[in-house]
This record gives sequence, C-alpha cells and structure tokens, in this order.
Amino acid sequence: MDQWQIGGVRVAKVIEDQDVWLGTRLCDEMHPDNVLKEAAWLVPTFANDRGKILLSFHTLVLESAGLRILVDACVGNDKERATPLYHRKHTNFLQDLGAAGYPPESIDRVICTHLHVDHVGWNTILVDGRWVPTFPNARYLFNRREVEHWRTVPAARPHIEDSVLPVIEAGRVDYVDYGAAITSEVSIVGTPGHTPGHMAVRIASSGHQALISGDLLHHPIQCAHPEWRCKFDTDAEQGVRTRREFLRQCSEGDTLLFGSHFLTPSAGRVVPHREAFRFAI
Repeated sequence: MDQWQIGGVRVAKVIEDQDVWLGTRLCDEMHPDNVLKEAAWLVPTFANDRGKILLSFHTLVLESAGLRILVDACVGNDKERATPLYHRKHTNFLQDLGAAGYPPESIDRVICTHLHVDHVGWNTILVDGRWVPTFPNARYLFNRREVEHWRTVPAARPHIEDSVLPVIEAGRVDYVDYGAAITSEVSIVGTPGHTPGHMAVRIASSGHQALISGDLLHHPIQCAHPEWRCKFDTDAEQGVRTRREFLRQCSEGDTLLFGSHFLTPSAGRVVPHREAFRFAI
C-alpha cells in the first residue's frame, strides 16, 4: 500500500488490478510507435518496451477532518459486463482495503469522479441476490448532471442498474456541485469533457496541494500530449481544453498530481516541457 501525507491529509492507495493495454484503445495517437518516442521517461514504469501502456485500477482513501473519504470504487466483483476485463471479476479488493486499515464500515464518504463502469463497481456488493451498498455507513457523492446523463445511455444500463441506482434507492446519495467542500481540506473541482459531470478532487492543507485526476488523464503520456482525444470522452474537444488547463494549474502551483489510472508510484509533479508537460516522479 502506497501512502502520502498532504499537510494534515493522509492518502492511501489500494489496488484492485493492473493491466497492459494497447494505447489505441484510449486514443488513436497512442500507438506503440508514439509511446516509444517517450520511452526515456515512460519505460519501464508506465509503458513496456513494446510500446504498450501500463494501467492501474485503484482507489484512494483520504483521511481528513475525521472523515474517511474513498475516491472511486473501481470495477467490483460479480458484475455482468460485456467487456471481458470487467466481467465477473473476483479480486481481493475488499480484503486488501480492510488490511490497509479501511474496512467497508469505516468509510464515511465515497466520491465517484464520474460514473464509468470502472469507477463505480465497488459501490455495491451482491447479498442474497440483491445489490446493496458496500459501504454501509457512507454517503455517496455524485454529480447530478452525471447521473441524469448516464440514465439515458442504453449501453450504460448494466453498471448504472447494479452499481449506481441501488445506492440512490437506498437513500445513500448526496449530489455535489463543482466547488463543493467535502471537508475544510478536500473539495470538488469541475473537469467536464470526459463525461458531462466529471469531477477532480482537490486536497489543500497546511500550504500543501494535490489533485486527483479521475479520467481527465488515463496515462502520463497525456501530459506530453494533452491534445490527443480520448475515445471514451463524451465531448472530446472539451476534454482537450479541460486537460490543458488542469495540467497548467498543476505545473504552476507545485501541486502533487494523483493519476487515477497511473501505475505505481501514481503520484508526481507536472513540469513544463517544450510546448506541453511531463509527469515527474
């Protein structure tokens, strides 16, 4: 388990899974030849020597002002999915979360940066044939526009029905707007483009700052190429604009960036490089 201290906020990472992807699944330009052009700073930590990218599926738990805040709930177990990578998984995520000191009943808030399938799965678990909230004492924090959008998308119906609607129907959801303060040290940053209500998470404590990217960034190579359009963005042009501004703010504010899919070490600094940036660990 990796841990960081951001002022008075403790951050812990718990991994559900890791995988090797052909980058063109994310962006047309992220093919092996282009990845290997950045090999000097990507290989072997974030890409392999064949130009495939390395991805992590993990959650971050923040301890702030007496609250335990889990950011993004990964893929989950036992879920029926069309994508083989996500279908009927059986990982030790909950056991690992408990071993890290965070049993489900100890979580106070669950923030979903957005409602894609790999960020909501552990919102629920299967109990006696029903999907019920995994974190029984937590309030789940969603963006209302995000929920309203995905309710209208037929392809999203399976994961919305088993991982989002059950916590809404259980009365466990609070809707949060951009700029909302979760504690005096943790707040929501509006970063639309990847999805209509996509949120990043800001930590600001004792003069120290960090940002959790969500899927505004999937991989460090996007720091060098924020102009590359992500195939999973609902508004790719807005995604490019948001990504550029987000990276600029990170680079100018000495802000620690947590990449929500970045392989270990997952956190680093955004530094200016040529006409864009690099991710420095």
